[in-house]
Amino acid sequence: MPLPPYIHEELKERDRYQTIYAKYEGSAAAPTAGLHFTEELLKKIEEKGVKIAKVTLHVGIGTFRPVKEEDVEKHEMHSEHFYIKQEDVDKINETKKNGKRVISVGTTSCRVLESISDENGLVHVTEEDTSIYIYPGYKFKCIDGLITNFHLPKSTLLMLVSALAGREFILDAYKEAVKEKYRFFSFGDAMIIL
Repeated sequence: MPLPPYIHEELKERDRYQTIYAKYEGSAAAPTAGLHFTEELLKKIEEKGVKIAKVTLHVGIGTFRPVKEEDVEKHEMHSEHFYIKQEDVDKINETKKNGKRVISVGTTSCRVLESISDENGLVHVTEEDTSIYIYPGYKFKCIDGLITNFHLPKSTLLMLVSALAGREFILDAYKEAVKEKYRFFSFGDAMIIL
């Protein structure tokens, strides 16, 4: 089972590091924002009228690689393979056309949706790799919000959430998380950014 490089101990509960909706092998790590969901929670969300669209994505090991370039634009982004089916494309596009919000669960799902969306935020059936690099200044086309964990400093993941919510807001949120002793990384707490 692939684990991120900061997990050094063997997991006693192997299923704990897998989302309940995972189907295919191929990821270098679990999309950890999805670890917060249970069958019961997903059912409650759907009962509220939320449509759940799915993408198949294979998280790359590069997701853990820190940005070492002084100029963030020079960082070479890793690529991740993904696939999205027509039924899920239809759910996302219907949501956008109806003026509702598309909330991504995780930064990798966000990267997928932003990679395949047109200027109107509409997506299309696609299977390919994405190496989109999202950092402050990026204009989001598809997603309107994000559920994500608290990420490592100097990571592309932290830059992505800063692009969505603003650098100062994210720094303040992280200060509060440290103060309140939130858990960080894969098995940590999540936040929603709207």
